[in-house]
Amino acid sequence: MLDQGAPPHSSSQTAPPSPGVGARLMRRKPVENLVAEGGQGEGGSLRRTLGLWQLTMISIGATLGTGIFVVLGEAVPKAGPAVTLAFVIAGLTALFSALSYAELAGTIPVSGSSYSYAYATMGELIAWICGWCLVLEYGVSVAAVAVGWGEYLNELLDGTVGVTIPAALSAPPGDGGVFNLPALIVVLLAMAFLLGGARESARANTVMVIVKIGALVMFCAIGVQGFRSGNYENFMPLGMAGVSAAGATLFFSYIGFDAASTAGEEAKNAQRDLPRAIMLSLVIVTALYVLVAAVAVGAKPWENFTDSEAALAQIMREVTGQTFWGTLLAFCAVIAIASVVLTVLYGQTRILFAMSRDGLVPKVFAKVHPKTGTPRANTLIVSLFCGVLAAAIPLGQLADATSIGTLFAFALVNVAVVVLRRTRPDMPRTFRVPLSPVLPALGFAFCVWMMGSLPTVTWVVFGVWMAAGLVFYFVYGYRRSRLAPSEK
Repeated sequence: MLDQGAPPHSSSQTAPPSPGVGARLMRRKPVENLVAEGGQGEGGSLRRTLGLWQLTMISIGATLGTGIFVVLGEAVPKAGPAVTLAFVIAGLTALFSALSYAELAGTIPVSGSSYSYAYATMGELIAWICGWCLVLEYGVSVAAVAVGWGEYLNELLDGTVGVTIPAALSAPPGDGGVFNLPALIVVLLAMAFLLGGARESARANTVMVIVKIGALVMFCAIGVQGFRSGNYENFMPLGMAGVSAAGATLFFSYIGFDAASTAGEEAKNAQRDLPRAIMLSLVIVTALYVLVAAVAVGAKPWENFTDSEAALAQIMREVTGQTFWGTLLAFCAVIAIASVVLTVLYGQTRILFAMSRDGLVPKVFAKVHPKTGTPRANTLIVSLFCGVLAAAIPLGQLADATSIGTLFAFALVNVAVVVLRRTRPDMPRTFRVPLSPVLPALGFAFCVWMMGSLPTVTWVVFGVWMAAGLVFYFVYGYRRSRLAPSEK
């Protein structure tokens, strides 16, 4: 029995000891909390308007087009005709990670994608690192794709009105220009669609996806007429190292499949539809990539792909001897690449939305406009940042920087699915990775292998980016995290 005459204990005597720095860095956000907060922002909520069809189109829209329309010309000089094998390797790496994404998306259907999955399984510091990688992945990807859009816009203008945008205004510094105006324009156009709402953006994206698939089918039908088996005689001129290097660059082409997972809080039935959309989109995209790459290299010697960022349109002109087909393909590519910009920009804003709601980045990114149900300020800030980046940085550097951020985030997702299986085996899962933990382990290993194939300068940029992210976290997010008050 307590001594009623004893003086009351001070709060400092009764309060539990404050957790150490290590414990605070490893604090996890309960899965139930992540799901319960779904859609909730500052001043409003996101709207659940997307079904399986729209989610699949978002995933295809963010993926299909980047590698074929833009990065193919960067990858072929690295691998030669074996670029088709590089596409398969990159696709296989994406498949292992896609399986893990599908399980986690069905279990934790929220907007944060791999950031949220890491928060629930590996703790706040790892989640921050993953989210910071996603900012690099999505933000730089938008810029990279926008650069390629400008190349095809010039092809279209040349074939229709006989003029092109001067190099000073269509290329960044380092590539013979001063400012890439077309790249900025396409980002601002995507921003305008996103500000209208998720449903309206999804409708526009669906039309663009149908156009791009039709364009690639048309390319294969015409390009195969110029197919020369001799172009494949020296299949692997730069060895397996060249294939690996090309695969690491081409992995940039597959980042879009996880865009569907960023729509988890705007999906009507996220637990059912997200896994299906992720797997279905990856199968369609990989098949088209390999087919188009095989036709392209068969129709044009690999040595002639150097500095060819509008390669498919050029091949169409060379095979037919006419400008019409190349111009038509350039027109389709302008629409197709715009859909990649639209959907990847969408993913970037939703990831920052989730991070802001957790207190790790400023609240402005979680503010939802009451009329449109969109994070308007978030969209404006991200769009302007990506637009300026696209206008100032060359394509090759952007693609490699995107790849390393993507691979790092995907590696963490493969770890997260194994951790959640062990820590929460009771949770309902609408999709389960087969042969776990073997396939997640293979996904992790492939990601690490492909990261090792990237050039040193990319690693230096990645290191600087991560160092800046850690500084921001310890200065801002560490103390403002929504999990922090409960530990004070």
